[in-house]
Amino acid sequence: MEQIQKRASGMIPKDRVFPLLLAVLWNFAVYGGSRMLAGDWYHYNIESPLDALIPLWTPSCAVYLGCYLFWVVNYILIAKQEKEEVSQFFAGDFLSRLVCLTCFLLFPTTNTRPYVEPDGFWNQVMLLVYSIDAADNLFPSIHCLVSWLCYAGVRGKKGVPVWYRWASCVFAIMVCVSTLTTKQHVIVDVAGGVLLAEACLWVGRRPAIWRAYERLWNQANEKIYRVRRDRE
Repeated sequence: MEQIQKRASGMIPKDRVFPLLLAVLWNFAVYGGSRMLAGDWYHYNIESPLDALIPLWTPSCAVYLGCYLFWVVNYILIAKQEKEEVSQFFAGDFLSRLVCLTCFLLFPTTNTRPYVEPDGFWNQVMLLVYSIDAADNLFPSIHCLVSWLCYAGVRGKKGVPVWYRWASCVFAIMVCVSTLTTKQHVIVDVAGGVLLAEACLWVGRRPAIWRAYERLWNQANEKIYRVRRDRE
């Protein structure tokens, strides 16, 4: 058990747990909370004629679902950067979900999912995705947003190998394409997710924004350490 704890602390420094935990909880709260509130509201379909030309390709589920591992790895890499950079990134990350929540509530969107034959492994996976993920909370695409944040968070970072930076870019693009070929999103959703990522990272680098986030982070760490000391 001690060895496992040492490995975990080496992978995620104790003082970096808060940004990661807050990002995960806030993401679930936005996605699940907006669905609970707006699930029965009228949803707008913003599909374009171009979207109708994109074929369904069920094997792209592998990328659509595999991106979760990509998110975990890159968010940990980003959380291990210099504290100012971490504050800037996660401040932007927090703001991006706030914008998503606003969009999901003020402009709920949906799309038309195609009929999928029940034969074949990837068709079965696609049907499973459709059954557990309703056609809502589409604009902007959180899949595209988070994947692009994962790339932007390591872009130009000398502490990350060049090949991995390029791999992150390629995989982020693949995720964006997969959201279209699985018919989970439409083109406007993809563009909205990528643009939102860049815009929120830019805002997150404003001193007043990232410093406010850093103060919250410091206060949370102080409380965590105080609780630990009391228990000891």
